[in-house]
Formats: sequence, C-alpha cells, structure tokens
Amino acid sequence: MSRARKLLPWKRNAVVAGLLAVLASACGGPPGAGKDDKNKKEDAPVPVTVVAAEQRTVDVVATALGTVAAQNTVTVSPQVGGQLMSLHFTEGGKVTKGQVLARIDARSNQASVAEAEAALRQTQAALATARANYERANSPAYRQYVSKTDLDTQRNEVTRLEAAVAAAQASLGGARVQLQYTTVTSPINGIAGIRNVDAGNVVAAGTGLVTITQTQPIQVVFNLPERQLGALRQARAAGSVPVEVAERGAAKVLASDGSLDVIDNQISADSGTFRARAVFANDNDALWPGQFVNVRLRLGSIDNAVVIPAPAIQRGPDGDFVYVVQDDAVRQQKVTVGIEVDDRHVQVSDGLKAGDRVVTEGQFRLKPGSKVIALAPGQAPPAPAASEDKEKKDEGGPRVTTE
Repeated sequence: MSRARKLLPWKRNAVVAGLLAVLASACGGPPGAGKDDKNKKEDAPVPVTVVAAEQRTVDVVATALGTVAAQNTVTVSPQVGGQLMSLHFTEGGKVTKGQVLARIDARSNQASVAEAEAALRQTQAALATARANYERANSPAYRQYVSKTDLDTQRNEVTRLEAAVAAAQASLGGARVQLQYTTVTSPINGIAGIRNVDAGNVVAAGTGLVTITQTQPIQVVFNLPERQLGALRQARAAGSVPVEVAERGAAKVLASDGSLDVIDNQISADSGTFRARAVFANDNDALWPGQFVNVRLRLGSIDNAVVIPAPAIQRGPDGDFVYVVQDDAVRQQKVTVGIEVDDRHVQVSDGLKAGDRVVTEGQFRLKPGSKVIALAPGQAPPAPAASEDKEKKDEGGPRVTTE
C-alpha cells in the first residue's frame, strides 16, 4: 500500500507529460516551435526572375491615334445642264487627271457655237466694208472730194466694227467653253466613288455625279498632348521627322515612309492637345481615307540609355523603385523612369547602370534584404530538397513519443 502511494506522483507526472506532448503535437510541436518554423519560412530564399539592365541606343518616339485623310477630295459636277448621256468610269476604280467621266447632251451648245460663228463672220464682213470705204475716202485721189466730217464718221465706223468683231469673238469663245463643259473630266488622279446619278437623267449645273479621292499621296491627321509640342517642333527644326503607322490594335506596320507635314497653329483649350499631319506616298494603297491607325513619330535618339523590362518598375510612397539583386539578396533602389522604349521595356534615366540585375517577377514576396533564388526568364524554380519534403510530411501528422 505504501509503495503504491510512492509511485502515484510519478504516474501523475507521466500522465501530465503525455498530455502536454499530445497537445504540443496537435499544435504543431513543442511551445515556441511554430514561431521558429514561421521565421524559418520567412528566411527561406524566394525564387524570382532576374534580368540585367542593358545599355543601348533607343529612339525617342511619340505615339498617337490618327485618322487617314485623302490629300484631295473633289465632288465632280457638270457646269452646264442637260441630259446625262453616258458615264465613263468604274465605281471604286482609279481615274487619272483629264480622263472623261461623263458626257451631257451637247446639241444645244453646238447650235450656240454655230450661231456665234455666224455672227462673227457677219461682223467681220461689215468691218471689211467699213475699212475699204475709209481707205478709199482717205486716199489722195478722193480726199479732196470728202468732207472732214464724213471722213471722221467712216473712221469711227471702222473702230466700232472692230469692237463688234472682238465682242463676237468673245461670244464664240464662251459658246465653245460651254460646249466643252458637256464633256466632264476628272480634275485629279484618284479613286472614283459610287455614282450619284445614272445615265439618262437630266442634270443641272452643280449636280454631284461622283466623288474622287486622291490616295497617292495620302495624309494622316492626329492629336498630341501639348507637353510634346516643344520636342516635336525641335525635331522638325532639326530636319525631317520620320513617321510610321500601324493597324489599330495590331502590331502590323502599314506604312513607314511618312514624314511630318504640318503642326497646327493652336492648342485646344478643351483637350489640351494640338493637331498635326503626316504625309505618306501610299504607293501600295495600304492606307485608305477614314481608316484609324496608330501613329509613331521618331523625335530623336538617346545614346547609351539604360533599359530594363517594364514589369521591374514598382510604385511606392516615395516614387518609383526596383529590387536590385546583390549577393543573393535584394535591396530597394529608387529610379527615375524616362521614356517607353517599346511595349515591354522602359528607359531609366537615373538610379541604375548597365549590368545591374533587377527583379521582374516575384516582387510581391520581397522586402529589403530578402534572400532570393535568381532565375532567368522562363526558368522554373528548383524542386524542394528531400529533407524538406520529409520535414513537411512529418509536420502533417501527430508526433508520438514513447519511453
């Protein structure tokens, strides 16, 4: 009985120790073990993608959304009225300057020309008679028999008929012009649109027959923010400003042989932008009037520029920064972002030098001083070690201790 009582405290302590072990196992280990594991996980290296900053010459470009516009647009209309006898163009086809587009009934105009020609001949005959009479009366043989008043009258008659002949010639010229107007020709090279009137209709002067648009060369009109006005004017003063256009929403370049043509003379107070215009040869008709395109203007270049991928740039309360990898750890580096080089890269004007390794993926798990595993773009992180797998597996089940 006394021996049992001596062993009772020991048994009680063993039971308590067992309960503590079970509780510790259920909670992830002995007291303090969870905190140590958390610190261990936080100190573990973080896999990140790292790219070295490169140094190269980059173009300074301005981008905008532009609209293609015809160099010239002409609505072809007859200058005389009459029945439209025929059309001589293909809708949507090319036409050349001077090409016959339509013909209007010319019979009444031809009659007017014939009438003007007859009136001119009649006046010319009267002038010839008046000149002969005046020359005869003013000759030495007849001058003594003609009074001075009659001689002045004959001379004035010659002058009057000379004026009449000039008027008749002018009338004939006007009639011939009206006759020419019955043949409608194209005033420019371009593309014919859809006809507005069919042959056989009676048209009046000013009736639009068809619209001709000149597409070679062609223009692109676009707006730029006012902050770029100074750089654009400076680039134009230095020489020709190259311009290229691409499909809207696509990377396909439609034309790259354009040049800046005009900078508008005022800035819009509503939008804070100004208009500009570029001209393209458009020899292959890649650009079409009314088309929306993406415009890129090359304003110059920056030599020895430091370029990094755009995802490396992070925004913080103190401005832009990047994570720079040094000795398998990272530090925050404040940077000044310059221009956009392309859709994936930016130029850094201050804060980095060529060769600095910056983090482009995995920044959300980093803080200054974090240990990292530097990976190349597209490289997968290494598989966890076998000891780590065993440790994680052991952590998943209860710990049982026996004595």
